[in-house]
Amino acid sequence: MNPIEFALRRPITIVVLMIALAASGVLACRRMKIDIFPPLNLPVIYVCQPYGGMDPQQMEGMLANFYEYHFLYINGIHHVESKNVQGVSLMKLFFHPGTDMAQALAETVGYVNRSRAFMPPGTVPPFIMRFDTGSVPVGYLVLRSDTLTVGEIQDQALFKVRPMFASIPGVSAPPPFGGNQRTIVVRADPERLRAYGVSPDELIRALSVGNTISPSGSVRTATTMPLVPVNSMVAKPAELGAISVRPGVFLRDLAPKIEDANDITTGYALVNGRRAVYLLVTKRADASTLDVVQRVRAELPKMQAVLPSDIRVSFEFDQSPYVTNAIANVGTEGLLSAGLVGLMVLVFLRDWRSVVVVVLNIPLALTGSLVALWLCGFSVNLMTLGGLALAVGILVDEATVEVENIHTQMARARCVAVAVRRGNDETAVPRLLAMLCILAVFTPAFLMEGAARALFVPLSLAVGFAMVTSYVLSSTFVPVLCVWLLRHRPGENHTGKPASWAYAFGRVVTGFTAARAFIVPVYLIGASVLLVHLGTLLGWEIFPTVDAGQFQLRLRGPDGMRIEQTEDLAREALRLIDEEIPGGVEISLGYVGVVPPSYPINSVYLWMGGPEEAVLRVRLKHGMKRIESLKMRLRQKMASNLREWIAARYRSAGVPESKALQQADQLRLSFEPADIVNEIMSFGSPTPVEVVISGPKMADNRLYAAKVRDALAQVPTLRDLQYGQSLDYPTLDVTIDREKSATAGVTAEETARSLVAATSSSRFVVPNYWRDPASGIGYQVQVEIPQANITGQADVERIPVKGSLLLRDVADVREGTMPGQIDRYNMRRLVSMTANIEGEDLGRVAARLAIALNSVEKAPAGVQVDLRGQIGPMNDLFRSLGFGLAGAVGAITLLLWGAFQSLRLALVAVAAVPAVLVGVVLALLGTGTTLNLQSYIGAIMAVGVAVANAILFVTFAERDRLAGASP
Repeated sequence: MNPIEFALRRPITIVVLMIALAASGVLACRRMKIDIFPPLNLPVIYVCQPYGGMDPQQMEGMLANFYEYHFLYINGIHHVESKNVQGVSLMKLFFHPGTDMAQALAETVGYVNRSRAFMPPGTVPPFIMRFDTGSVPVGYLVLRSDTLTVGEIQDQALFKVRPMFASIPGVSAPPPFGGNQRTIVVRADPERLRAYGVSPDELIRALSVGNTISPSGSVRTATTMPLVPVNSMVAKPAELGAISVRPGVFLRDLAPKIEDANDITTGYALVNGRRAVYLLVTKRADASTLDVVQRVRAELPKMQAVLPSDIRVSFEFDQSPYVTNAIANVGTEGLLSAGLVGLMVLVFLRDWRSVVVVVLNIPLALTGSLVALWLCGFSVNLMTLGGLALAVGILVDEATVEVENIHTQMARARCVAVAVRRGNDETAVPRLLAMLCILAVFTPAFLMEGAARALFVPLSLAVGFAMVTSYVLSSTFVPVLCVWLLRHRPGENHTGKPASWAYAFGRVVTGFTAARAFIVPVYLIGASVLLVHLGTLLGWEIFPTVDAGQFQLRLRGPDGMRIEQTEDLAREALRLIDEEIPGGVEISLGYVGVVPPSYPINSVYLWMGGPEEAVLRVRLKHGMKRIESLKMRLRQKMASNLREWIAARYRSAGVPESKALQQADQLRLSFEPADIVNEIMSFGSPTPVEVVISGPKMADNRLYAAKVRDALAQVPTLRDLQYGQSLDYPTLDVTIDREKSATAGVTAEETARSLVAATSSSRFVVPNYWRDPASGIGYQVQVEIPQANITGQADVERIPVKGSLLLRDVADVREGTMPGQIDRYNMRRLVSMTANIEGEDLGRVAARLAIALNSVEKAPAGVQVDLRGQIGPMNDLFRSLGFGLAGAVGAITLLLWGAFQSLRLALVAVAAVPAVLVGVVLALLGTGTTLNLQSYIGAIMAVGVAVANAILFVTFAERDRLAGASP
């Protein structure tokens, strides 16, 4: 049945359907997930392997190497990247687009289990997880106290807050940052060990047999079966002191301090420059960002209630305002569009009833799109909201064109219903073609791959559903409203006479038609040449810079800098920031040092390369914007001030002036994405530019990397250029003389175990446990020599290894260096350089980088140079978008050719495209805007709108031509 006939014969049915649509819209709004971005479905899997105490070279050779070897068997694998620091190895598995990630994850688990058969004893299973936009935190749960230690706050966060936190629907709960595990620490005195002739290894063995876990049996008495527990594991930590190490020598004689403390500190969390603890609020991929944030906020009073009164818990760096602001913007744009359209209709048609008809079309069309998106399983996110915002401006065309034509028909129709029927019939096909052209410009989104497809498909569907709903409404609901609301005035032309300027413009256009044989080719050639020329002046970026009022700064001190020194360096940086913008910082949150191997999963969310690193996230107060100019000033200020600060610290420690200045020159700083939009759109890259030199020999990689760095330093718009790894981390190399050891009756194992206990702890050598009877929670017991007693090479040499034998008697201790972080790409070692951009777009910088890299001499055999960061994803994205635009224009041409039955008329309608694109480029150049994902979306929408308008013009012109009208 003809829709217009059905609507006019059953108007109440149409009204009921509109009510049902509105009710469905309310239900959809309540049920749809609200997120920042749609799931990108990035084909990436993370594998994080801890092994406490292993140095980077051991992590690489003994663990990561076996994993990488086996991961290459997984179906669909593209490449494997790994990062190795002391105690942690983080591997990223990248897959080809279209890979079944469920199967890939299952295969990864299988090959992880196989790989572990080749690894050292004590290797625990790694953490394995998918990476998606949900992996980016949507906020931070911060715990602070003025009286409790960080270790005490950590224990409260881990065992009281985290269980409540993890039970919130949609929340993923990684361990807290900032503290370390509660531990019973047996602090051995090195002087007493030497005096008694006891090695740390002997002390550890005595602890392992004197405090052990034993199962309990039961006794069958006449009437009961009582358990028979034994205190083979001490009930109180102080009881450990009674363990016998030798006859007449007890543990308390060698370790006078047995404390309920924490594992050795590897890093600190800082909130406003003070030590604290925080948990990342990460949502699951199928959860709503807005719901997660609201639920976390709702649970804050309950969390506060279970904590001691002197611990304060708060939710900081909330990322949900991005979505709420976007929703508000769509509403604002909808109201603005409705107001402007209503004003336009009122001015030209001089009928307020027509205004009501047209304006009512907007919310109903948007509601129809939301319902369709909900039924298809999509969420409300920045892309779908962007699609709805785009649709607002064009969906009213359907109703406006029809209402205008109905007014035209009023002059010669006997009643309103006849005018409505004629106006609808006359515009049905042009409106359909216009709608199909809008849809056609978005159909290539379904042919894209990777992140471009994940971003464009929801936006395209949002626009498409809104346009289809608008067309259906203009063919059903609009006619019903027109019959009910419009007043019939026979003989009166409601459109009025043409204005004088319109008449004059028509005469000019008519004059041009005489010279069309000359004007058309000149226009096409000129527009094409102008488009190509102006297009080269445009800048390219993935996403426009978002000034969210926050930034993230990564500081790197000299390699191997103590975390306490790095902590002071971070505080000095915060002081300089506050000095630059007095009173402008709302809150700062940071992390100093490395992630403890006890919580390796945290390395997925925040990678730290060594104790010399600090990451500071700063949010400014409302109204304090202009982040890019602030970064520029901070770069200049910090470079000089922090270097002088480092040099002064080294001089105060007795370091010679020349070496102090040399250490100060190792300062590196880099600004990284801070807000969730930039974090996601950076596709996991901390900086826009990354140059990677890989090869079979690390020495060749380093030599060639130095030459590449010199070339990159000549690019004027690069900032924060630095190596991505710590290449010369200081070491105290212990070389065991096996002949001396054999003569002295000491094995390499005994020497190494004593050394580990003295410089680290026994936690990862011989695990030992104690259960807290108050809470029922088990904790580890570890032996360690206080770090204050081991301060240099001489102290290491005096570590007892067996009896009265010292380390220097069987080994040589010398200063050396080794890579503090070892990165690999498909089992090839690499050296990377990272850099930020200032004052230029990413596209131009990519061209400069290509020239700079080509100027470097030929790389040695086997050495490969790759340009990574955001440049590769940007090129892939715009390649897909370019093909999409060309495909859209081709699809529109074929569509119109089939509709008009004339290739000439189809080309006439499409001929507007070059002019539209020139106008888009001029608008971007005039406003200083780059070509990015958002501006490209606007460009293809402009193409669709221009062709849609051309279709109306060509349709009516062809109708008049066939009716015999003169040009």
